Amino acid sequence: MIIEIATPDDLAKLLAFREEAASWLSGLGSDQWRRPYPADRLLATIEAGVVFMVRDDGATAATITLTSEAEDGLWLGEELAEPSMFVNKLTVARTHAGRNLGGRLLDWAGDRAHRSGASWLRLDAWTTNEKLQRYYLRHGFEHVRTVREGGAVNGGPRVSGWLAQRPARIDRGHGLFDNAPDPKSNSVA
Repeated sequence: MIIEIATPDDLAKLLAFREEAASWLSGLGSDQWRRPYPADRLLATIEAGVVFMVRDDGATAATITLTSEAEDGLWLGEELAEPSMFVNKLTVARTHAGRNLGGRLLDWAGDRAHRSGASWLRLDAWTTNEKLQRYYLRHGFEHVRTVREGGAVNGGPRVSGWLAQRPARIDRGHGLFDNAPDPKSNSVA
């Protein structure tokens, strides 16, 4: 499987991934991602070069957003002073579920974060999705805290405020061919 930077041509696929994941999560009893993600915001992250796609023989198998920018109101100033990369919108196509592709992507992200000079790989997960939280714990993340207030609408409850981190580290065992420019040199990793 190959990982590469998403292009604007991937926008429709990414929006479809989000819908597929929301439907699957709803079937599990979760309210995660029920609200459609704004296409213009997703396009902006694609154009920023922080959205990555996993391709498997021409099929799009997964996506992950990896950025050095933290969402406002989640991490403390002293935490933000530490070099970190943040995982967002990790989604695996249902056609590729059950193959540990999400775990391999987290390992890839930790390796990429390390190569960029980050000390930490961090994420925020859906506050009420305990199954997802346990998933991240199984993949070496440690729960930092849960932020429940300060959501995007009128400072109300935050739906994605379960914070976790693990050290960024070299990990070439993920088995993904990284076709994205290296984070330090802009050459292919």
